[in-house]
Amino acid sequence: MTAARESGLAPELLAAANSSGGVLGKMISPQNLTIGCAAVGLAGREGDLLRRVLPWSLGLLLVMCLIVVGQSSPVLDWMLP
Repeated sequence: MTAARESGLAPELLAAANSSGGVLGKMISPQNLTIGCAAVGLAGREGDLLRRVLPWSLGLLLVMCLIVVGQSSPVLDWMLP
C-alpha cells in the first residue's frame, strides 16, 4: 500500500488486486498440485493436473484483470471505498 500511495495509485485497489493474484497463483502452485494428486491417489500425474487447471487459471486471470481495470475506471469505481 505504501508503494501505491507513493505512486499516486489507489492503495485499496492495489492491495485487493495483489491478494486476488496470490490466490489465483495458488491454483497452479507445484506444491498444491503435488498435494492434490497425492490426496486422490494420482501421485506422479501432476503434469496432467496442471494441463487441466491451466486454462481455468488463465481464464480467471483475464476476469480478474478486467475487474481491476474496471475498478480503476469510472465503470466499477463504486466498488472501492
